[in-house]
Amino acid sequence: MKAKRDPETTETSRSYAEKVKIFSQEYLKCCLYISQFKPSSAMFTKYFYSAMTSSSHLLEDFLDSHGAKSNKNWYLYRELSAAVRHLSSAGYFQKHILTRMEFYDLPEDRKFREEGEKTISFLNSSLTRISRVVIDEANRLAIPLPENLYKSDDFPDIATGDTLPSDIHDGLKQEEKKNIVKIATDFLDINAYFEEFGLFEPFDMKKIRKLVPEKVNEVEIRTYEMRVHNLQSYFDTYVVQGGTTARNTKFRQFRGLFSVVLHLLQVMGRLLHFYERHLHDAGYKDIYKKVKTQLSFMVKTDTLLDRTINYALYYVCYFLNKGKDLAHELLNESIERKEVTVGIPKDRGFHCRPSLLVAKIVNHYGGEVALVIGPDRFDASSVLDMQWAGGKIQQEKITEVVFEGDNRSLRDIELLASVNYAEDRMGKGIPLPKELQYLLNK
Repeated sequence: MKAKRDPETTETSRSYAEKVKIFSQEYLKCCLYISQFKPSSAMFTKYFYSAMTSSSHLLEDFLDSHGAKSNKNWYLYRELSAAVRHLSSAGYFQKHILTRMEFYDLPEDRKFREEGEKTISFLNSSLTRISRVVIDEANRLAIPLPENLYKSDDFPDIATGDTLPSDIHDGLKQEEKKNIVKIATDFLDINAYFEEFGLFEPFDMKKIRKLVPEKVNEVEIRTYEMRVHNLQSYFDTYVVQGGTTARNTKFRQFRGLFSVVLHLLQVMGRLLHFYERHLHDAGYKDIYKKVKTQLSFMVKTDTLLDRTINYALYYVCYFLNKGKDLAHELLNESIERKEVTVGIPKDRGFHCRPSLLVAKIVNHYGGEVALVIGPDRFDASSVLDMQWAGGKIQQEKITEVVFEGDNRSLRDIELLASVNYAEDRMGKGIPLPKELQYLLNK
């Protein structure tokens, strides 16, 4: 009687040469699919991008687990799989943007669509060039090419002529206003970060190379990708489950804005990873430099950086800025409004420092707050308005004032007033309470 073979022992005893053929098959089928013909945009469906991403990822993991990153013979094959993975993943997210645009209800989307088509064309042509080199490299490494090739029917487009009826109307979630306040505040905080780039028109390549990767890099962008993803998840969970199908027009527009920002950040993250890891600093070894040069011929570095900054980052900034007014509107409709009476800064009144601190508090939360003196109302988010109010206070010898508006800001203004607006009677600064330490970073 024959002894049973242990499946695990049999599996581990198979050679690297045998397994690399297995782990390459689906990947090579994808590469052959776009490399044997003149590819059209119709070939690059979300289904195809998904297949190419998953098969290249699996192969890359296999190669890494066998030390291909440190082997001259296999290093290029490994780097090609990484390139395919990140570019096809970026292609998937960009394709998603283009196929979902009508649901986003975006302002002025014609130019955005044109730039998006330009970006996906770059990704597709890069993947096609890489795929041809992949086939050559597979032949060199004696990896047999698959005989059963993909056809266009294997990767249907996601769109159909049908739409399922929307017949689930769960309405608004409990505590909707509180949740909208959180989402709108987070949105404004994210926008404040991207406003610092000052990207109001395309950057030239010299400026882009100063920006990437010193200020714009994968780590930073992935951080904000996660923040926007959390914002979208919170909206769908606690505000309107229907997302972009929400019946409330403002909610639908708001959801569309941060949704497209999320997918643009996903595109950016993949392109930045590829640039930083595979094109920007390839190491000092000759093999690394050689492969970097080869990759730069397949994926035009300047074009990749241009699409990363002048398309993805530009429109992240653009749509966040477009959402500012809507975020403020939703915020001010939803905030809990109260009023507090506080003393003015002793001896020196609302000069520059206390006015600035009050304005920072109000801008931190984003909701409306007014300083009220009789019939006059001053915008507490404006240092200039606060100082105008300070002049009136001094002239009329007022000792207490009323702040009205966002209760979150009022709590912090009360705390600030309790320490004489963080200065002594000579106007010198004193430490802020720990609850107000965030003002030091503003």
